[in-house]
Amino acid sequence: MIDRKTRYLQLAFNDDAGTALRILATLPRDPRILIEAGTPYVKREGLRGIMAIRSAWPYGVVADIKTTDGGADEVAMVASVGATAVTVMGSCPTETLQQFIDACNAYGTDSLIDMLGVADPLDTLRPLTRPPMGVVLHLGRDEEATRGKVIEYRHVKRVRSKYDVAISAAGGVDLKEARSAIFNGANIVVANIVHPDRPWRGIPANTDVAEMARQFLKTIE
Repeated sequence: MIDRKTRYLQLAFNDDAGTALRILATLPRDPRILIEAGTPYVKREGLRGIMAIRSAWPYGVVADIKTTDGGADEVAMVASVGATAVTVMGSCPTETLQQFIDACNAYGTDSLIDMLGVADPLDTLRPLTRPPMGVVLHLGRDEEATRGKVIEYRHVKRVRSKYDVAISAAGGVDLKEARSAIFNGANIVVANIVHPDRPWRGIPANTDVAEMARQFLKTIE
């Protein structure tokens, strides 16, 4: 389970299982590293892809399935193959969010609400009878190149003033952005493992990812 007081590095894999398993074998075995089966990865590899990551990583595994409906059923699917945390979109109906959170509690998984495209996270959280484990402040990959668009850290204190939740910062996170995320109160920084042909910020898959992970961990201490 995610500790709201611990600072984590979340490494997001979005390509194929072969790439993920190759890199996972090199990483330092540190419980502060969460491994994410990213949305493109899950669409490509399915539940077996999550299971492959679970078999290779002894600590937290995040299934970034971005649930939008059928919250309880989708939690059951990924929990059955070893996911320890799951994401749901903050823009989906309150009923879906609540069923998702309840299912996560029942299965012992962490519930993470992804606020991609949500103007005010508090508008999503207020109607809930039970809060999630965490909130993801997310700048989408399609937004990274848009001038002036940034991760909205102004929401960290607003959310924390009302709810005892973990705060995750995702979207174009490099070492500089990781320092900014921690400075602004986030306790999880999400770094994408990026194919070298792609334009997004993160950690290139063809570099020494293990060494970069060590640098991230030192940065967020």
